[in-house]
Amino acid sequence: MRKLLNEELDRLDVDAYKNSDKTPITIVLDNIRSLNNIGSVFRTADCYRIEKIILCGITAQPPHRDIRKTALGATESIEWEYVEDTLKALANLKNNQYHLCAIEQAENSKSLYNFKPEKGQKLAVVFGNEVKGVQQQVVDYCDTIIELQQFGTKHSLNISVCAGIVIYDLFNKVSSLRS
Repeated sequence: MRKLLNEELDRLDVDAYKNSDKTPITIVLDNIRSLNNIGSVFRTADCYRIEKIILCGITAQPPHRDIRKTALGATESIEWEYVEDTLKALANLKNNQYHLCAIEQAENSKSLYNFKPEKGQKLAVVFGNEVKGVQQQVVDYCDTIIELQQFGTKHSLNISVCAGIVIYDLFNKVSSLRS
């Protein structure tokens, strides 16, 4: 097997990407403190044509060199906005018929494996602070709490790793409903 060259990958340019159909998922970053994590989420969101990222609270905004370092240009392709208050961002999404999902360890959470979006459903997925997680009032406001089951000694995954797993899984589930 021969590794493909970048020019053989047939990737979209930024303008074509912006005009392409998007996966009906919006990512909400609730008080993410690491600029590298923010950039990584942008890059993963670009990979799976996520429609938008909403940055909330202390979450930094592009342009910033530490975001740019891990985003590798995805801040130019992904639509994003900053909303200071996460609950206000979620209220707007709910008013636009999004199903709100917090990624958190909580009572009555659903495992990511068992979460099944409905056909035609738009999802908003909230990822929380590296230390404190998703704010409790945000958890309370969401329609579904999704948990990534873990079986080791640690209590959490890095937010960029968690986002990669969740976005990949939801992209596949939503894509299978669209075809």
